[in-house]
Amino acid sequence: MTTPLILNRARQLVEPELRRAVDTLCAELLLPSRYHFGWVETDGSPSSAGSGKGLRPALAVLSAEAVGAPTVVGLPGAVAVELIHNYSLIHDDIIDGDTERRHRTTVWAAFGVDDAVISGDALHTLAFQVLLADPTPERVAATVRLAEATAAMLAGQAADMAFDDQPVVTLQDCLEMEAGKTGALLGYSASVGAVLAGAPDHQVAALDAYGRSLGLAFQAVDDVLGIWGDPTATGKAAGNDLRERKKSMPVAFVMSAGDEAAQELRALYDQPGHLSDVDIERATQIIETAGGRQRTEQEAQTHLTAALAALEGAGLVDESVEELHGLANFVATRNH
Repeated sequence: MTTPLILNRARQLVEPELRRAVDTLCAELLLPSRYHFGWVETDGSPSSAGSGKGLRPALAVLSAEAVGAPTVVGLPGAVAVELIHNYSLIHDDIIDGDTERRHRTTVWAAFGVDDAVISGDALHTLAFQVLLADPTPERVAATVRLAEATAAMLAGQAADMAFDDQPVVTLQDCLEMEAGKTGALLGYSASVGAVLAGAPDHQVAALDAYGRSLGLAFQAVDDVLGIWGDPTATGKAAGNDLRERKKSMPVAFVMSAGDEAAQELRALYDQPGHLSDVDIERATQIIETAGGRQRTEQEAQTHLTAALAALEGAGLVDESVEELHGLANFVATRNH
């Protein structure tokens, strides 16, 4: 699928501001932070690795334009949310023990856990500094909402980690966890530009609902890619989620059924340590045959439909709504 133009447009607008913000960090944290964003190699030499899709800053920019505000109004929110997102990625890689992200060595694997932890902390703090550099009422409101979204994201991450100790995880468990872990920050991203523009509450609420539903669609697709994704596209090994015995949505659909497939899959998960390649192949077959993949893909489409419906009747700019539709469809059909 063709990459939406807004992703490239937003990157060109946001990255210079993001670089300026990161460059204010102390000297000890500059190298690991710049490395994480794909701007430099581990020795500090320039890199063209890039820093991901840029979905969240694109949503922030679009949300300002959607309420008729100049694009520049959304930039502080775009930078802040990208900083929060990347702080979470650095810490997630430590938690999961992942040594590769976007086809590159992760920060903790390249610089050590200590440097990675404090670099993530620095990006988290910097996000709030960016918003409060000019503490207008709109920026203060955006800062409060960012604190709430970040707290929800952390609660979702904690719930995800707690799944390791639960014998069975249901679809509802997954949706509640993913609403926090992914949905909250995407809801913030999709509405922060409107908040910074001082838009009416009903427009902010519509954009927030769009982003939250989009987050659930995004995570459902992510769960499919975590098992069936192409490593050359995702930058992670095939079946990576199964290797780590994650109870993602396709797994939850099968395990919660309580049938023979559920029992066999649970027996594989109950083994100590990571699953072997043979175990991963068998688990993948069980999940697909039992309908876990199909039902997760259907779940993604359900939340995509809800996201698009949330924008109706909110009085948003037509051109921006069209771009939000294109971005949502891209998220729901992506391969990485």
